[in-house]
Amino acid sequence: MQKGKRQVVVSALQFACTDDVPTNLATAERLVRAAHGKGANIILIQELFEGYYFCQAQREDFFQRAKPYKDHPTVQRMQALAKELGVVIPVSFFEEANNAHFNSIAVIDADGTDLGLYRKSHIPDGPGYQEKFYFNPGDTGFQVFQTKFAKIGVAICWDQWFPEAARAMVLQGAEILFYPTAIGSEPQDEGLDSCDHWKRVMQGHAGANVELLACKGLMDILFISVPLVASNRIGKEIMETEHGNSEITFYGNSFIAGPAGEIVAASNDKEEAVLIAEFDLDKIKSKRSSWGVFRDRRPDLYKVLLTLDGNKRSS
Repeated sequence: MQKGKRQVVVSALQFACTDDVPTNLATAERLVRAAHGKGANIILIQELFEGYYFCQAQREDFFQRAKPYKDHPTVQRMQALAKELGVVIPVSFFEEANNAHFNSIAVIDADGTDLGLYRKSHIPDGPGYQEKFYFNPGDTGFQVFQTKFAKIGVAICWDQWFPEAARAMVLQGAEILFYPTAIGSEPQDEGLDSCDHWKRVMQGHAGANVELLACKGLMDILFISVPLVASNRIGKEIMETEHGNSEITFYGNSFIAGPAGEIVAASNDKEEAVLIAEFDLDKIKSKRSSWGVFRDRRPDLYKVLLTLDGNKRSS
């Protein structure tokens, strides 16, 4: 960030994971250093990057991959790296908390300080993505973290499909949204490719935090909001499951979207990547205020969002 200006450089990393923790940590560190070399201030690593995406299978032995948040070795390693380079790093990991387990992120500030924990709120359950077997629903709520460079909101993968999550973080003052991800092919349907849909939904969050706007075209996503950074893995991963082998090809396509939902940096579905984009946070704030979206919100009319079935309950 330039002195006297609120210019921030963000980065999304993308790589293929092995199922060996030291190898993946070495890759993550190498790419973090590469992003720092390109001027990045805040660097996003993909979801659960310590190993394969193990949620393809329901296996008791995979709970051994979880570790407590306190003194977590990967978090500690990234703390040391963040302090050395002077960068912010959200760190994804499989958390064990007594008898509970969470898909979690620790946000590490540029001096190595651990700013706190977010636990994934929305837990998917479908072929190849059987996360409910492993993870409790997160209990932290949606949070923002005041880092050296910006106030950021961080959510995880399936959270990105819910506009309420993005809006909740921005209402709390998030200036940039970060979504580490593990998403790819669908084992039950080889013809289903969700990649474009996945990107459009998050472009809508960047533009207005409203999922509908991601589907209606450019003029409808110009209600200025916040930049968004999405990091996904690549590569084919084959896991032994209780029903034989399961296979997912992760489609990468990590990207950075600007405050109008426009994609300003993007990767492909095959190559390792270090994406970089720079934003003027003060300019974005002024634009966001001038559009009046947050001025004209009507929270008193949105109580139906607190229900599951859309029916208003008498108080």
